[in-house]
Amino acid sequence: MTNRTHHDNSLSEVHSSVDINSKAVGWRRILAFFGPAYLVSVGYMDPGNWATDLAGGSKFGYSLIWVLLMSNLMALVLQSLAARLGIVRGRDLAQANRETYPAPVNFVLYILAEIAIAATDLAEVLGMAIGIQLLTGLPLIWGVSITVLDTFLLLFLQRLGIRKMEAFIIGLVAVVGFSFLIEMLIVPPDLGEVAKGFVPSFANEEALYIGISIIGATVMPHNLYLHSALVQTRKVTRSDQGIKQALKWSFADSAIALNLAFLVNAAILVLAATAFFKTGTEVAEIKDAHRLLKGIPGSTIAPTLFAIALIAAGQSSTVTGTLAGQIVMEGYLRLRINPWIRRLITRLLAIIPAIIVIYTFGENEVDSLLIFSQVILSMQLGFAVIPLIHFVSDKKTMGNFSIRLWVQILSWLIAVVLIYLNIRMVINEADDFFAHSHNLFWKTVIMVGSAGFLFLLGYVIIFPFFQRLKKPSSIQMHPNADATSLQQLQVPAFTKIAVALDFGEHDATMLAHAIGQGKPGASYVLIHIVESASARMLKQHSDDFETRTDEDRLQFYVQQLYEKGLTATARLGFHDRSKEIVRIIKEEKADMLVIGAHGHSGVKDWLYGETINSVRHELNIPVLIVNL
Repeated sequence: MTNRTHHDNSLSEVHSSVDINSKAVGWRRILAFFGPAYLVSVGYMDPGNWATDLAGGSKFGYSLIWVLLMSNLMALVLQSLAARLGIVRGRDLAQANRETYPAPVNFVLYILAEIAIAATDLAEVLGMAIGIQLLTGLPLIWGVSITVLDTFLLLFLQRLGIRKMEAFIIGLVAVVGFSFLIEMLIVPPDLGEVAKGFVPSFANEEALYIGISIIGATVMPHNLYLHSALVQTRKVTRSDQGIKQALKWSFADSAIALNLAFLVNAAILVLAATAFFKTGTEVAEIKDAHRLLKGIPGSTIAPTLFAIALIAAGQSSTVTGTLAGQIVMEGYLRLRINPWIRRLITRLLAIIPAIIVIYTFGENEVDSLLIFSQVILSMQLGFAVIPLIHFVSDKKTMGNFSIRLWVQILSWLIAVVLIYLNIRMVINEADDFFAHSHNLFWKTVIMVGSAGFLFLLGYVIIFPFFQRLKKPSSIQMHPNADATSLQQLQVPAFTKIAVALDFGEHDATMLAHAIGQGKPGASYVLIHIVESASARMLKQHSDDFETRTDEDRLQFYVQQLYEKGLTATARLGFHDRSKEIVRIIKEEKADMLVIGAHGHSGVKDWLYGETINSVRHELNIPVLIVNL
C-alpha cells in the first residue's frame, strides 16, 4: 500500500501534465494556466468560514465587509508566494521545508500539517452533514457517516486527470456562487449600506473579535502546500521568459479565483445582514440561518439553496484537502500511499471525533466542534507562512525571481498580523477554558504545549537565516556519487529467476523477459496461482479440474524451455495471489522476480495493482515489472 518515492516531482501522477506550449498563442494558452487557484479557492469558502460570516453579518450588518476584503488581499499575497515557489524552484512547500530544516523539526512540521488537514476535514465533514440534514432531515450522525463515501469520488476524479478535477471543483464553486446570487435576488441588500461596509471600522470589542475570527478562518495552511504543488501541473518553458509568463498568469489565476471566493464569503455576510441584522435576529449556528430563512416571505427556495451550497462547499473542500495530504506526506516523508487509502484515513480521522461528540453530547455541540477545528488551524498557520516567506526571499535558490524588498516587508507584516490574530484567538479560547475548568492535568498540558509551540515557532523563524550561509542542498534519493564509483560496479548474475504467470496471451512475453535477465546456466521457477473455489477451501490439497489443468500447463511450459536448453521447475500456489507468490519465491530462494502489469483501470487496477505492490514490499530481491 505504501512506497518510497523514486522522484522528486510533486503530485507526480499529474506533474507537468498540462503542456502550456502545446496550446496556440492567445486566450487558449492563457486559459491553460488557469485552474490551480480555483482548487485552492475552495478552502476560502469551506463550511469553517460560514459560521464567522454568518455571525458577522447577523450581529453587525454590512460593517465587516472590509475585513473580508482585507483578509482576501492577505490571502492573495501569500498564495502568489506559494505559486512562485512551485513555478521557480519546482518544489512544493513540504519539499522545500525538507531541504531546509533538520529531520526532527521536519517530522514535527509534518505532524502539525497532518493535524491541520484533519482539522480542515473535520469542518468539511460537519458542514456537509449539516447540509444533508437540512436538505433531507437525516440525523446528523448519519450524515457524518455518509461523508465517508466521497473517498471513492476522489479516486474517480484522479483517474480523469487534473483538468477534469479542476472542472469538477469549478462546477461546485459555481453551484455555491449561483445559490447565493439567487438568494440575494430573493432577499435584496441595501447597496448603499453595503458600500459603507468597505470603510474600516469596529463598532465595539465584540465586532473586533468577530473580525479577528474572520481573518483567522480565512488563510489556511494546507492551501499554501496545495498551491505550490498544483502550479507544477503546468509544463512551462524553463527560461526566464517562460517563468515570467507563468508567474504573470498564475497571479491572474489567483486574483480571479480568490476574488470569487471573496464574493461568496461577502454574499454569506450580506445575506446574514439583510435577512437577520435588519430584523434584530442574531445567528449563533449554521442551522439557525437555514431555519430563519424559511420565515422570510417569498423565500421558500432560499433554505434549499442554502443547504445545497453548504454541501457543495464541503464536497469541493474535501477533494482539495486530500490532495494537500498527499503533498504533505510525499514532501516531508517521501512516502506515497494509495489515494483512496490516504483519503479514507483522513476522513476517518475527521468522522470519528465528530461521531463521538454527536453521540455523547448531542447535535448541539457540533458548532463548538467547528470552532475547535478553526482554533487548531489557527495554531498551524505560522508554520506554513514563515518558511514560505523565507524560501521566496532567498536569492540563492530563487535567483532573479526572489521577491523584492517591499514584497518581503509586506509579506512579513501579513505574517505578523495573521500569527498575532490567531494566537490571540487561541489565547481567548484558553482563557475561557482556564476560567471554567479545574482540571489540573489539562491545564498543565495546555501550558507545556504552548511553550513548545512558541519555541518551535521561534526556531522556524530564525533557522533559515543561518541556513542561508551554508551551501544549499537538494532532496536526494541517494548520496552524491564520486567520480570513481562507476569503476567499482558489480553487475549481478541472476541464477534463479521466478516468473509469475497468469495463463493469458502474454505468457510468452513474460518468459522472454525472464530469459533475457538470466545468465548461462540460470534456472527458472514458473509460478501460477489457482483461484478456484476448491483451491480457496483446500489450498494445496485441491484436486479439481482447474488445478489439474493449470498443473499440466505449467509442465508444458517447463518442457518447452527444456527443449530450448533451459532448466525450469513448476510451482502452483493457491487462493491468495500475493502471499503465495512471496511464499514460493522464498522457498525456492529465487534471486529475481518477473511479474506482469496489465494496465487495468478502476477496480481491476486496485486488485491487480495491489498484487504487485504487496509482492514487491515483501521481497528483498529485484522485481522486474513487465507492462503488457
